[in-house]
Amino acid sequence: MGQLIRICEMEQRLTSSLEAVRQMEEALDRYQAAQADITILATYLNSDEWRQDLADDERGFLPPDLKRGVLSEDGIWNLLDDNTRLARQMQTLANQLLQTRQ
Repeated sequence: MGQLIRICEMEQRLTSSLEAVRQMEEALDRYQAAQADITILATYLNSDEWRQDLADDERGFLPPDLKRGVLSEDGIWNLLDDNTRLARQMQTLANQLLQTRQ
């Protein structure tokens, strides 16, 4: 491979890597900020309030046009499961990256 081709290829790798790192940093900031909401949702799912809200929905006491994804046990549960899976994936990736940098 010629020198100019190699330099152009490496420049392209640098540019795309910098963009990926920037996007990951922004996503990670949003993800970190969402953790407070996820904790609140987990508490809500295990609360008497959630059970009452679900019962009221089942009795037809809530407006029919009300978004009610939080009353689906699977909705919050799946979010919690996805959150845990993602945390493990990030931990594995971080461990791999840290080992290769030593």
